[in-house]
Amino acid sequence: MRTEKEKMIAGELYFSADPELAADRKEARLRMSQINGEADERLRSLLLAETFGASDGKPYLEPNVRFDYGYNIFVGKNFYANFDCTFLDVCPIEFGDNCMLGPGCQVLTPTHPIHPVKRNSGLEGGKPIKIGDNAWFGGNVTILPGVTLGDNVVVAAGAVVTKSFGDNVVLGGNPAQIIKEIDLAEGQEKAAADPLAVPRQKIDEIDKELVRLLEARMDAVSEVARIKKEQEISVLDTGREEAVLTAVSKRVRNTEYKESIAAVFADIMKRSREYQAQQLEK
Repeated sequence: MRTEKEKMIAGELYFSADPELAADRKEARLRMSQINGEADERLRSLLLAETFGASDGKPYLEPNVRFDYGYNIFVGKNFYANFDCTFLDVCPIEFGDNCMLGPGCQVLTPTHPIHPVKRNSGLEGGKPIKIGDNAWFGGNVTILPGVTLGDNVVVAAGAVVTKSFGDNVVLGGNPAQIIKEIDLAEGQEKAAADPLAVPRQKIDEIDKELVRLLEARMDAVSEVARIKKEQEISVLDTGREEAVLTAVSKRVRNTEYKESIAAVFADIMKRSREYQAQQLEK
């Protein structure tokens, strides 16, 4: 006789109040608390890799990430999810390689009976979700149960995907529809004509996120300046700056980048000091 957990993963009706599943959800919540409270990016990735059903060992998800069980989530190489993404994994959720999710995305496998008597009995169900390679979801995308998406699919921000689509399409709307087809041959021709186009496009996307994060950092710097002005504290704090640079160096995974990234952060702190000095003079 199949357990309720086996029924759940297979997409059959099951009772979620089953003691084994209740214990698994409790363990998942403890894991989530640990993952979301971990400030060190490398340790957070390790915890996620231990929790997920499969990954390349270093999935990168910003906090807060939420899931039902964790062990039904399978992600490929270079998986990235921005802040506040939710994965309800009563059935398997699979992502291919090089997938990126914007903030607030929801990937939802659970279903419930339509008939109220059956639904109120506590029976639940689910349908697996499978996403191919090179997916890119904008912010607040919702993927509903049973959806399969092919390779190279882009989903516009706010879209609700209710059915499956094949490769090389841009989806948008609620319910999501194809709004554009991606011509890979055209992209290859452009890449051949200008080999810098693809990496530069990637840099442009990363720069957008960097601007947002730097602005948030400057908000924090402004608060530091306010406190220093009130308490008549010197702008320069060499101990703090050394600690920041040491922490930055430890977080860099590729040793070839350490010197360059440390120099960038040193300049960021220099600009922050200059801004603080301006605020203290007012």
